[in-house]
Amino acid sequence: MSLERLTAMSNKYGADGDYVLAGGGNTSFKEEGVLYVKSSGTRLSNIKPEQFVRMDMNKLKIMLEKEYPATDKEREAEALMDMYVARLPGQEDKRPSVEAILHALFPYRYVLHVHPALVNGLTCGKEGSRLCKELFDKKAVWVPLTKPGYILAATCKKLLEEKQREASSYPQIVFLQNHGIFVAADQVEEIDILLQDVMNTLTSKLIRRPDFSLAEVDRSRITSLLPALRMLYAPEGKGVGTFCVNQEVLHFVANKENFENLIKPFSPDHIVYCKDEPLFIETDEALVTAFDQYCKRKGYAPKIVAFKGLGFVALGGSKKEADIAKELFLDAIKIAVYSESFGGALAQTDEMTDFILTWEIEQYRGKAAFACGVPKRLAGKIAVVTGAAQGFGKGIAEELVKEGAYVAITDINEEGAKSCSRELNEIYGNGVTIAVAVDVTCEASIEKMIDETVLAFGGLDLFISNAGVVAAGSIFEMTQKSFDFVTSVNYTGYFLSAKHAAKVMKIQHDYAPNYLMDIIEINSKSGLEGSNKNFAYAGSKFGGIGLTQSFALEFVDYGIKVNAICPGNFLDGPLWSDPEKGLFKQYLDAGKVKGATTIADVRASYEGRVPMKRGCQIIDVARAIFYIVEQQYETGQALPVTGGQVMSN
Repeated sequence: MSLERLTAMSNKYGADGDYVLAGGGNTSFKEEGVLYVKSSGTRLSNIKPEQFVRMDMNKLKIMLEKEYPATDKEREAEALMDMYVARLPGQEDKRPSVEAILHALFPYRYVLHVHPALVNGLTCGKEGSRLCKELFDKKAVWVPLTKPGYILAATCKKLLEEKQREASSYPQIVFLQNHGIFVAADQVEEIDILLQDVMNTLTSKLIRRPDFSLAEVDRSRITSLLPALRMLYAPEGKGVGTFCVNQEVLHFVANKENFENLIKPFSPDHIVYCKDEPLFIETDEALVTAFDQYCKRKGYAPKIVAFKGLGFVALGGSKKEADIAKELFLDAIKIAVYSESFGGALAQTDEMTDFILTWEIEQYRGKAAFACGVPKRLAGKIAVVTGAAQGFGKGIAEELVKEGAYVAITDINEEGAKSCSRELNEIYGNGVTIAVAVDVTCEASIEKMIDETVLAFGGLDLFISNAGVVAAGSIFEMTQKSFDFVTSVNYTGYFLSAKHAAKVMKIQHDYAPNYLMDIIEINSKSGLEGSNKNFAYAGSKFGGIGLTQSFALEFVDYGIKVNAICPGNFLDGPLWSDPEKGLFKQYLDAGKVKGATTIADVRASYEGRVPMKRGCQIIDVARAIFYIVEQQYETGQALPVTGGQVMSN
C-alpha cells in the first residue's frame, strides 16, 4: 500500500507543470531498511510501482562515511559504482537516481524533490539565503550552491545535522540554491501541507507574476526565419524548431539589456535541456554570422535562439527535444520574473555550469530523455498531407508518422482533421501531428496552412497534395458548376499548394544547398489514360501531371523534386464505397458499367480489370512515397501504382 501511495504522489506532482518539467523531480519511500526511489529515465507523471529502484539503506549510508577521490570525475564515477552496488538483487536493469543518497539521509518515510519555478525564484534570487532564514528558519535548511551528486549529499548531511542540533528535530524542508526543494514526512498528506505552505508563503511575497498572455507579432517574419534557422541547426534536415512568443517573452527580447538575465542558466535542468547559453539575435541579417560564431565558440549549436522584438525558437533533433527546450526556457523566464521579488536573478556560476555540462550523469539523463530507438525511414521529415481527415489521406499520414515524420493533417473537414491528429498523437506520441483546416481552392487558406506547419515544426520537407474530388457523369449530364469544382480542387488546388510549399523549401535550400525536398501529387491512373464518363476527374489529373513535370523543371534549382503517384482504384476507401456518394454508387447510377445492377456488380467489374485482382491499398501508395523521397535522381515522373492495370510506356 505504501508503494502505491508513493506512486500516486509521484504521478500527481509529476503531472503538474507548476512543480515538475521534462520528467524531472524525484520521490522515494523507505520501509524495513529498503529505499524505493525513482530510477533515472522514468517520469514521475506516469511512473509505475515496479519502476522504482529498491536499494539497501545501509549501503547508501555507508557511502557518506567513505573517503572518495578528490577529483570530480573520479569521485563521481566511484560513487556511481557504489550506488549500483547498493541496488538489491533483481534491480540490476535499473539505474538509481544520483540523489538516492540524499533521500536516504531523511529519517522520514516519504521524500519529494521538485523544482517549482516559484520556489526557484527564491533559490535563484540574490537574497534567497537571507529570505529563506527570515521566512522558513524554524523548519527549513538552506543549502548553498553545491555540485550535485556525492558532494551535495555530503553537504546536506552536515547542514541537516547542524539544524537538527539547533532545532531539536530533523528538518523536513531543504532549499537547494539554484536547484529546487526537498520535502520529507512520514505521511504523503503532510508533504502536501508542508509544500503548499511554502508555495503560499512565497506567493504572498511576490511583486509580480509572469504575463504569459497572447502577443501578436509579424508572422511572415517568423515563417521566413524558422526554415533558415532549422537548416543552420541541422543542414541534413534532422532538426525541428518551434516558435514561442507571449507578452513576457516580448518583454525579455525587447532589447539585449532585458535579455541579460536569461543569458546564464539558473539550474542543472536548464543546462541539460537548453544548454548553457541562448543566442540573442538583434537583426535578422545577423543570423548566419551570429549562429556560426556561437557554434565555433561553444563547440555545439544553440538550443534557444531569441530574436529582438519577435520571440524565441527552441531547437532540437526531434519535436520532443525542441518542445522540452521550449518548456525549460519558459521556466527560466518564470524564475527570472519571480526572482525579482527575492533580490533579483542569480544564475549559476561558470564553474558549476562547466561541471554539469561534462557530468556523465546529466549527459545520461539528456540522452535517456530523447532516446528514439531504431532509426526510421522518414525520421525528422516535416510533412503536409492535404485531404487527410479520412481515406487515402488519413492512411498516408499514418504511414508517414510510423516512419518517423512529423505531419500536418490538413483538410476542409476541420473536425475530421482534429480527430485524426488526436488519434495519431495518442498512438505515436504527443505532438507528432497537428491539425489544420484548409480549403485548397483558397490561396489565403493554403498560406495559413503552410504557416501553421512551419510554426509548429520549423520547416517543410515533404508536401503531399492528396486532396481531391470526383464528379462522374456523361458530358451531357455534367454541369459547369460540377466541372469547375473538380478542376478547382484537383488542378488549381495542386498549383496553389505547390506554390506556397516551394517558398518554404526554397528558403531551406538557400541555407542547406545539398538538402533535397519533395512535392508529391497523389494523382490517379485516370491521369494516365482517359476515363469513360469521368472526364472532369481525368482531365484534372492529366493536368496535374502537366503541372508536375513543369514544376519539376522549375524547382530543380532549389533542391525540390516534384513527382506524381498514380494509384489504381482504392476500392475500400470512402471515395468508392460510401453508400450515398461513393463512386460505386455514382458509376451504377451513371450506367458506366454495362450490365451492372448492383454496387457489388460494379466492384467486381473493377477488381476484374486489375491483373493483381485487387484494389490499390494505402500501403502500396505509402511505399511509392518512400521510394520517391529516398531516391535522389528522379523528378517529373508519374509513377503508376495500379497492380498492372495501367503500365508506363
